[in-house]
Amino acid sequence: MTLRSDVAELLAGAGILDVDVEDALADEHVRSSAYQRVVEVTAASPVRDRDRDRAIVAMIVRDPHQMGARSAVVALVDRMARKAGGPAEFRLWSDGLVPEFDRLTSEKDREFVRNRCVDWLFCLSVEDGHVPQTAELARVTDWMQRLLAEVSTSRAVLDLLAESGRTKKTRNIATNRAISRRP
Repeated sequence: MTLRSDVAELLAGAGILDVDVEDALADEHVRSSAYQRVVEVTAASPVRDRDRDRAIVAMIVRDPHQMGARSAVVALVDRMARKAGGPAEFRLWSDGLVPEFDRLTSEKDREFVRNRCVDWLFCLSVEDGHVPQTAELARVTDWMQRLLAEVSTSRAVLDLLAESGRTKKTRNIATNRAISRRP
């Protein structure tokens, strides 16, 4: 469980042959880019294997360059949420990886990843037809509120965001999109 063995295993497991392990070890930017490619391959796999995903996250979060590790973990969370068949599937996947997410060294980074999972669970439940209340909306990040304002097709959700979105930008986006959806 050295950085060398982790990087080599991640690259080999993802079938990434054009990244030199020595270059990745010497340059955190090369390594971070390699992690992003590993995440792409992992998320694109048609087979969900939580044990494999957990092992990948465990190796990434051991990296001493925590900013690159956090970025890769967040990218994996984002990609897996977009592929999830609904909130229950995503919750099952993310709950299985929380122990690995929590190995990030900074509490701020751990909280960021946990919040991203909460955001996606909220988004997926809204996509599944749940119309949230103002208190539920207040628990998600500004990023998720803005994303929902930009992509939601639910008039009720857009109206809620227009009225109760945390930022002026989110409220404006939701208002404009809600107006264009009026019968």
